[in-house]
Amino acid sequence: FAPKPALFPPRATNVISLFMSGGVSHVDTFDPKQALVDHAGEPMAESVVVRQGHPGPLMPSPFSFRKYGESGIEVSEIFPHIAKKVDEIAFIRSLYGRSNDHIQATYEMQTGQIRVGFPSVGSWVTYGLGSESSSLPAFVVMNDHRGGPLGGPTDWSAGFMPAAYQGTLFRAVGDPIVDLQPPDGMTENQQRARLDTLAKLNEIDLAKNPGNSELAARISSYELAYRMQGCAPEAVDTTVESDATKKLYGLDNAITEPFGRQCLMARRLVERGVRFVQLFHGGLGMQNTDTWDAHSNLKENHSQHAAETDLPIAGLLTDLKSRGMLDSTLIVWHGEFGRMPISQRGVGRDHNPLAMTGWMAGAGIQGGQTIGSSDEFGYRAAEQRVSAHDLHATMLHLLGMDHTKLTYRYNGRDMRLTDVHGVPIPQIVA
Repeated sequence: FAPKPALFPPRATNVISLFMSGGVSHVDTFDPKQALVDHAGEPMAESVVVRQGHPGPLMPSPFSFRKYGESGIEVSEIFPHIAKKVDEIAFIRSLYGRSNDHIQATYEMQTGQIRVGFPSVGSWVTYGLGSESSSLPAFVVMNDHRGGPLGGPTDWSAGFMPAAYQGTLFRAVGDPIVDLQPPDGMTENQQRARLDTLAKLNEIDLAKNPGNSELAARISSYELAYRMQGCAPEAVDTTVESDATKKLYGLDNAITEPFGRQCLMARRLVERGVRFVQLFHGGLGMQNTDTWDAHSNLKENHSQHAAETDLPIAGLLTDLKSRGMLDSTLIVWHGEFGRMPISQRGVGRDHNPLAMTGWMAGAGIQGGQTIGSSDEFGYRAAEQRVSAHDLHATMLHLLGMDHTKLTYRYNGRDMRLTDVHGVPIPQIVA
């Protein structure tokens, strides 16, 4: 995890990834379509592939849109706080994926592949750049308070890389790090002696099994956990923040508090040198309404989840900027796919991997712009189509890495996050 130099001067040194699990509807959030209003109730001329059946006619958004900022970018009424930040955001309206299955689509956006077993983007970043902190993990993951995302720990796995590069999971509820403090009555010298003995025993096993990266990662994690005892409690302690900062993230409101707390913790971790922070909103709870998966009631579903995230995300952007951190921190917002322009059961929308919207901010990005577009109904990405590989290539480029040169030798081949694809988005930066 020693810091490694970038290939060329980076625009960002850290990443906060905001992943909205379940599939956000682009045509109801950041990609308004007048054609859905003009042709409401009509069948789509093009046949569509639906996942869960009950396809209906073209359905206009139940939400109104307004233009914001000097750029005049239109944003849905459910994001009033993010809407005020449009001049700092680059919206990518032509993202697309390869699968309409939640798990496979999430894998693609997290690892570049729709198959399990590949390193996540956070693992690639920490492999390529190392860490700026010796007392905190390089790659931290926080799940929704209702549960983890579809796909589970494989979404932040190191895949075929050494296990040390996998994400470290911090809890969303209660103490973020379990068992961080040593047992009562154990002195620092006693703990150090136990760790030294344990390390010797593990190294004996490692010498017998030199290819066991899990064992090497365990040795490393024990030492990191020991060092974390000194600084991690302070790093995740949001209670020390001012009342004004807590309000900025929505910690004074029961609806916004859970995700607001995660966003505030993300800022504190990045501030202390954590390279990559992955936040998942929407978790595997008791029902689909716990995610953005709006099959049955899009208006209620998206209103709820936008209310949970809008203020905290806007607060994160404001806080980073006020601290002079936004220029060095890349913020990425997206999900696993978009949703259909036709109705499902009259009030919902089915999965649509052929078009979605994501956005980036910070890192010297040219805000106040829309990149690419979907077709008139929002069914397919049309102009300047951006794949997951293109998105990842762009992220690596902003971090000062050439995605074609960041490789890991595995199974007789130099593997890449972007496989044999990927082109950085040329107009993303000023």
